[in-house]
Amino acid sequence: MDISEIIRTRKSVRTFDGSALKESDRKKLTEYIKDIKNPYGIDVEFSIFDAAENGLSSPVISGEQQYIIGKVKKTEHCEEAFGYSFEKMVLYAWSLGIGTTWIGGTMKREKFEKAADLKENELMLCISPLGYPARKRSIKESVMRTTLRADKRMADSELFFDGDFTSALRVEDERVKAALEAVKLSPSSVNKQPWRIVRTENKYNFYKKRTIGDPGAAWDVQKIDMGIAICHFMEIAGGELSFDEPEISKPSGIEFIAAIKI
Repeated sequence: MDISEIIRTRKSVRTFDGSALKESDRKKLTEYIKDIKNPYGIDVEFSIFDAAENGLSSPVISGEQQYIIGKVKKTEHCEEAFGYSFEKMVLYAWSLGIGTTWIGGTMKREKFEKAADLKENELMLCISPLGYPARKRSIKESVMRTTLRADKRMADSELFFDGDFTSALRVEDERVKAALEAVKLSPSSVNKQPWRIVRTENKYNFYKKRTIGDPGAAWDVQKIDMGIAICHFMEIAGGELSFDEPEISKPSGIEFIAAIKI
């Protein structure tokens, strides 16, 4: 599968078939996560753990045998870098037939942090189960997906703009069209889809519309979402990341995150 198809077909998996990863798949994934790069130049460290051996579980997951934990040093843009790198892992895992889902809260965090040997200057922003999807979703997963409206996406006119936040974006370039569609398919915390993009000349400026989260929290969960969206865009359209904010009027609750020049 090419990257567009991987993004299009990937689903969050919370019901697994109960089998451990095949040794060949675990080896491939282990090798891949050693050298995941992101455009922020911030290292994200990944480790795979056996669930039973380390007492790891989540009440929203069933049938899992392994978990993957990511951690990053506390620094500017660490949330976006984490989101970018973790999503690259998610997409690669899916290319192997391995299911994942982003988990940031529904777990006994202290057990995962202990397994990851989390240091004082590090953050464990999210974890994910690893495994092969069961043939049928559990009732609790089906209910959760319905509650979150997991397959629903906002309209292009609400997300993508040209020049400012009042003009709808129209794109002729097929590569950019594919990249924007990939942004729409990005997973996000409780499916709030916080990304907004404004094109100015040859730059696509990414903004975050805050809809959840505590401004005083240790990290911003929706900046992780923004890293995922930027990953999807750049994996298809490429480009160069910068933090040069354009001089345009922003609606209330909108925060500039980064620009991608293509």
